[in-house]
Amino acid sequence: MKNHNIYVSLPDLPEYSEYLKYLSKIWDSRILTNNGPIHQEFENKLKNFLRIDNLSIYSNATIALLAGLKVLEIQGEIITTPFSFVATSHAIMWNNLTPVFADITPNTGNLNPYAVEKMITEKTSAIMPVHVYGNPCDLSGFEKLAVKYNLKLIYDAAHCFDVKSGTKSVLNEGDLSIISFHATKAFNTIEGGAIVSKNPNLIEKLNLLKNFGFKNEVEIDGYGINGKMNEFQAAFGILQLDKYSIYNEKRKSNYEKYESILSNKKGISLIHFNPEYTSNYSYMPIILTKEYGSTRDELYLKLKDVGIHSRRYFFPLISNLEAYNKFPSSNKTNLLNANYLADNVLCLPMYADLDFETIEHICSHI
Repeated sequence: MKNHNIYVSLPDLPEYSEYLKYLSKIWDSRILTNNGPIHQEFENKLKNFLRIDNLSIYSNATIALLAGLKVLEIQGEIITTPFSFVATSHAIMWNNLTPVFADITPNTGNLNPYAVEKMITEKTSAIMPVHVYGNPCDLSGFEKLAVKYNLKLIYDAAHCFDVKSGTKSVLNEGDLSIISFHATKAFNTIEGGAIVSKNPNLIEKLNLLKNFGFKNEVEIDGYGINGKMNEFQAAFGILQLDKYSIYNEKRKSNYEKYESILSNKKGISLIHFNPEYTSNYSYMPIILTKEYGSTRDELYLKLKDVGIHSRRYFFPLISNLEAYNKFPSSNKTNLLNANYLADNVLCLPMYADLDFETIEHICSHI
């Protein structure tokens, strides 16, 4: 084990023999895409599993983000976080909108509503927070801002599969929530994503948008895009749902093992997860403080030298990238907490098949 590479993530896979059965169905039907029977089966099972009423499945979460912003007909500026994967801001730019970066809360990594309110102007049309590491944002805080200033509220919930309070899914918050089913996520369909909304009319429009806007053979409603999920991914997703709870329990045990070793280690602090919500335990972020004795990058390289592949997640900060540092809101003095976390956070290997011996081996090098 110690002589092999340990990667930050390994995807969960369904049973090969079970997947072959679905492949046989696809071969028999010769329906590969365009809302086929397996896609419809997956969509229904997914809604039941997540306990949500309105959902549109997409080929990936980035296309879903693009379509989500498009369907809300947003103009001007969107206030968002610089502490995220670049898809968050790229989707804003692709819609010819302007991202405005606000600071985060350093112990959660999430966008801070108080920092957001300071950035609101007459040009602001929406707020787009990210539930970082699957840890829900200050939902009530953002809802109050959206109502007070008449703003759209879109959640990048890429990390939030099956995150809920009691039986209430976090995905039902805001105008839209976008989730990812990418191979690195807690639930995956190889590639994939979905948009959730309380508003069934929005979902109906999103279903048109992902199929070029076709209402029927001769009518097109708006400028659509190709965002359809194929039958192969849908079949993969159905089988993943069957095993999700097993995988999640394994990740939970692994998270608790890390926590037991690292929670009292000098110079290391852990992200604060809101205890009101369940977790999918898909990330194991640690924050290095001055007391640690070396920098985050030094630890990152040390681990890499012994075959342990961690990830500086999220680094570089979006606002520090050349494509985005031209915006006034990218000023580092405006984003002190975000810059601090980006420079000091490290995500350790985390996946269902990780064992306790490997976790102890990883921690022995920290």
